[in-house]
Amino acid sequence: MSDADPPTWPSDIEIARAATPAPIATIAEKLGLEPDDIEPYGRDKAKITRSAVARLATQRSQTGKLVLVTAINPTKAGEGKTTTTVGLGDGLNRIGTRTTICLREPSLGPCFGMKGGAAGGGKAQVIPMEDINLHFTGDFHAIGLAHNLLAAAIDNHIHQGNSLGIDPRRITWKRTIDLNERALRDIVIGLGGVGNAMPRETGFEITAASEVMAIFCLAETLDDLRTRLGAIVIGQTYDRRSVVASEIGVQGAMVALLRDAFSPNLVQTLENNPALVHGGPFGNIAHGCNSIIATRVALGLSDVVVTEAGFGADLGAEKFMNIKCRKAGFEPDAVVIVATVRALKLQGGASTKELSERDDKALAKGIAHLAKHVETIREFGVPLCVGLNVFVGDAEEELAIVDAAAEELGVRVVRSTHWEHGGEGAEDLAREVKRLLDEEEPQFRLLYEDDVPLLEKVRRIAQKVYGAEDIVADTKLRARFRRLEREGYGRLPICMAKTQYSLSTDPDLKGRPRHHHVPLRDVEVRAGAGFVLVLTGDIMTMPGLPRVPAAEQIDIDADGEIIGLF
Repeated sequence: MSDADPPTWPSDIEIARAATPAPIATIAEKLGLEPDDIEPYGRDKAKITRSAVARLATQRSQTGKLVLVTAINPTKAGEGKTTTTVGLGDGLNRIGTRTTICLREPSLGPCFGMKGGAAGGGKAQVIPMEDINLHFTGDFHAIGLAHNLLAAAIDNHIHQGNSLGIDPRRITWKRTIDLNERALRDIVIGLGGVGNAMPRETGFEITAASEVMAIFCLAETLDDLRTRLGAIVIGQTYDRRSVVASEIGVQGAMVALLRDAFSPNLVQTLENNPALVHGGPFGNIAHGCNSIIATRVALGLSDVVVTEAGFGADLGAEKFMNIKCRKAGFEPDAVVIVATVRALKLQGGASTKELSERDDKALAKGIAHLAKHVETIREFGVPLCVGLNVFVGDAEEELAIVDAAAEELGVRVVRSTHWEHGGEGAEDLAREVKRLLDEEEPQFRLLYEDDVPLLEKVRRIAQKVYGAEDIVADTKLRARFRRLEREGYGRLPICMAKTQYSLSTDPDLKGRPRHHHVPLRDVEVRAGAGFVLVLTGDIMTMPGLPRVPAAEQIDIDADGEIIGLF
């Protein structure tokens, strides 16, 4: 979507509402699913049943080809990563390649905040967009309830005698809500006297950053889900022993709350092609990928699966490779890096007010930013191309500059107009992706092995992905890394929490920064999810609302239809 689009162009929600969705049973049939393999949620969305998932999960080999769509670092101009994912999926289907797209579920935080929804845009959307962007099938609510059930059980355990000897000062398990709410970052609970819980400091994190969300997306069976939930480290005892959730005893009840949500959601694109939308961790403060089971189901039912990972290649793509692929055994076959001329100029230092003016110098600096993301994907040995998401009004001269620069980088740039023309506008991109799949041989490799020390894993990400000189961590924090290794967590991969707006940890540092350092602020083990979370800079796990939140534009009209979503 572009702020240069003609003012008469219909909004995303108007385009979505004008579409004619096929019955969800028809979409399931396209995937080769039987009527009993789905549980319809109305006419246009469904859950794939547990029995169908179990049957498909036995097909452990990856029969379909896996394509990841990532992007440069996001800017106010918009890059259109999810839109490109949808458009590419439609384009591949148009050229005769049986394709399913796999997306994350949108969080209500960005929907009501600044970013807006995450169902694509223009003529490259998944529908029903209102449902997908709001409550959908209730998965986020189930995840939040499961998370908060554990929080309630911890405080109840302490109130009822605290037989485990949990130190209230060292409880790390917070509560969660699927909204941007800065006032809940740091709170005090348990006030009101001895009849209430013990007073202590705690806080909230957004549901998309919850460890339960990460576990939900990385678990492969309900038994695996239960085991992972039980492994959550919730805090420490007075003698500094780590306490895990299984000692609290509610992991079974948490699974019960998550049982139905754990089944992947089936919807469709505007062009009536299948889409699995399941799970929704953020890419800047979590691992940023849809569920393993949704991706695995799609791979067993399709020739090609197109998925996306949160924010730029420095965040979502790195975590897709080093966390999701490591855990699931996936080996991606191709990567598309999404960029726009406008976003490249912003990365090169142009102002938002000057984007309609030609600025070759800013564009050149922005192309250097793109080049770093190309280098990052090559670190993983996966064939790639650049999908240039063409905005209405883009100047041919500037598009040609990107084309020429790509030749020097040794990567193909393919223009795509899927926002305006849907799958038809993405056919050239689809053909290039198909060529990559047919002609290029991936040499997939991880950035680090399991036995590399934790701090060295962090350093490799900082140097090879962010282009940093080194990491910065004080003595106390380094000691915490060593303690995690002594406790048996040293073989886990790293999940970096970093600003999405820059390759560095400074959101205002655009382009391709060099000679910068990555300051490490904190480290937490997410034992259930199976990774170590490292916080950098001033990144927080509970965002706040902007000065003018998107929620102010959302309403219903006289007919009860939702308006204002984008």
